[in-house]
Amino acid sequence: MEKNDLEFDNLPNRLTLFRMLMIPVIVMCLYWELDAPVEIAFMENYLHVISFIIFILASITDFFDGYIARKRNIVTVFGSFLDPIADKFLVVSTIIMLMYLDRIHPLMVTLLVLREMYMTSLRLLALSEEVDVPVSSMGKWKTGTQMVAIPMLLLGIELWGIDLIMLGTALLYLSALLSLWSALQYSLSMLKKLQDKRKQKKLAKG
Repeated sequence: MEKNDLEFDNLPNRLTLFRMLMIPVIVMCLYWELDAPVEIAFMENYLHVISFIIFILASITDFFDGYIARKRNIVTVFGSFLDPIADKFLVVSTIIMLMYLDRIHPLMVTLLVLREMYMTSLRLLALSEEVDVPVSSMGKWKTGTQMVAIPMLLLGIELWGIDLIMLGTALLYLSALLSLWSALQYSLSMLKKLQDKRKQKKLAKG
């Protein structure tokens, strides 16, 4: 890594930190949709719109922090750790709250959360084995589909004759299929690289 690998105070990390700070705001907005305190009861009808806007802003920071980090060649320990964690925290906490609002089936939430836990464990294994397994295009499609589906479910209204909950649910089911397929691809790719690494070690010893 470069000399700045332990630096925290840079623009990509600030954007990532902003994304993490927005998570409790989204959670509380969704929680208050069902049981708003008296002092904010006048906002009750707008909380879903607020959570929708904040989620969109948080998702946009995900694009920009990666873009800026690549453009300026900013690679830090904190950035490498915080960025993927912030993404998972944002998605997982939001879909759990959407389940609380009865907009996502619990089985779907369970599947998506377990998939994220599985992938995190695999990436830790790949890191410990010093194996580089790039993210597949299927994984990127999964993320993109989720980032479209979740805001629709957050808004939860009919817009221009389109039932956003129904469309968002369909897209979320699609993202679940893509997530399972991408997890399988990643698993097979990592297994092959681990096998190749073991073979190279045996040949080197021989």
